[in-house]
Amino acid sequence: MTREKKKWSDLTPTQQKALIAGAAVEVVLTGVALRDLVRRPAHEVRGRKWQWALAFTVQPFGPIAYLLRGRRSAG
Repeated sequence: MTREKKKWSDLTPTQQKALIAGAAVEVVLTGVALRDLVRRPAHEVRGRKWQWALAFTVQPFGPIAYLLRGRRSAG
């Protein structure tokens, strides 16, 4: 029993809008996390910067994990 992949045209307008909104949230979230990672000094990041950048490819968990746990306070 194989399931055929849905095409964009098979989705309802509501489903299409939900996918677009979800993709937009992921792009913005990743952009915010990446911008923060680039601007933040290495001593204020838990772990190595390149590892966090690599983690950002695991959507949406990488950027969320960085924003919640990957940053140290400036003080």
